[in-house]
Amino acid sequence: MAEESEKLRELIKRARFVLFDFDGPICRLFARHKADLIAGEQVRWLERRGLHVLLTDEEREGPDPHAVLHALARRRPGSDLVVELEEWLTQQELMAVSSARPTEHADLLITTWHAMGSHLAVATNNSPRAVANYLENHGISHCFAPHIYGRTQNLHLLKPHPYCLNRALSAMGAEPSAALMIGDASTDYEAAERAGVAFLGYARNEREVAELRAAGADCVVGSLEPVLEVLRKQG
Repeated sequence: MAEESEKLRELIKRARFVLFDFDGPICRLFARHKADLIAGEQVRWLERRGLHVLLTDEEREGPDPHAVLHALARRRPGSDLVVELEEWLTQQELMAVSSARPTEHADLLITTWHAMGSHLAVATNNSPRAVANYLENHGISHCFAPHIYGRTQNLHLLKPHPYCLNRALSAMGAEPSAALMIGDASTDYEAAERAGVAFLGYARNEREVAELRAAGADCVVGSLEPVLEVLRKQG
């Protein structure tokens, strides 16, 4: 525990630029507009077009709408079908914003970090339009503006590809060694590794902790409260 606390202090001490994943560390985007139901609707969307055979059984039954979209993009890269399904998913995310739940302590952590002069960005596989709407609705868009880097129609650049992290670093004029990524998935960790950015894992349960540990994350928190406490002490 003491070793973990020291790692957390060191991560925060070095971070002048902080990159947040969106769904998880900032909010639960699909708190009520459930992600697994959206993934199921995507499969049915493909079935109506006779194209569900493009997915494996595992992909058809999975709970992650990004995984369905990514799988389709691998098999039909650059097609109108992929563009249409990406826009459909964006509309689902925009609808989910109204019922999204802020992650406990996230808003205060964000405003505190911003007030202390750190530069913040969002680097996510979600639609940047949905992110911008959420941040505006919760009065924290000024902490990130204009640095929101999300999903584009080039779906091969989704995390674990470091594309959105590299865009954020470049736009902020940040050296990777001065940056910290906060994410809740192994893809976030891998993207941070490939971008040369330190990583702090956020996990809501033991399964997520195990996934991040297995990926290689050596500092994982189950709440953002200790992050906020360390930040306040260092301020």
